[in-house]
Amino acid sequence: MRGLARREFCLVLLRRMADVRPDLVAEALPKLSATRAQANAAHTRWQALHHSPRAPRGLALRTAVLGPPDTCVARPHGDLVLELRQWPLPLWPQLRWRVVTAPGGEVLDEQLVRGPGSGVPRASADRLLTWQHVVDDVAAVPGTSHADPGTAAHWEVELPDGRRARFVWGLLQEVRDQPAMRRAPA
Repeated sequence: MRGLARREFCLVLLRRMADVRPDLVAEALPKLSATRAQANAAHTRWQALHHSPRAPRGLALRTAVLGPPDTCVARPHGDLVLELRQWPLPLWPQLRWRVVTAPGGEVLDEQLVRGPGSGVPRASADRLLTWQHVVDDVAAVPGTSHADPGTAAHWEVELPDGRRARFVWGLLQEVRDQPAMRRAPA
């Protein structure tokens, strides 16, 4: 896709992450040889594609930007057979961008997930690694539960001690204490 490829797609992801961790985004931009202006331009281009009547939609848009996926796995889910496609991204070599689609290419979910052979240590309630652990890593910790963050592209997992792990595009951004008034009753 003219003006967008995997590097620029990373910049698009960083734009949403900057809402939570502008410090980590500022550190990441030089790793992509990018400026904040280039990140903004990539985000603007991505948004324009989503609103253009001539641009591809759903899976076709992701494939136009990211190229063919490294893997495509069919996964039965009730009466549907979903397809899970994954792409490596230059900024996070231990992770993959996963797109889950319904028959016909409608995108149902997309986020960063653990890549094959990743050397990232297993997550535990007392060892959560920012920008290394993903939602599935933390959700596998015993005693955790998903929580509604109320924001698109964000996820939260409540830890057994009441803290919340916050994710953007599936990647851990921060772990924070929850105010007592928002905790669910025991």
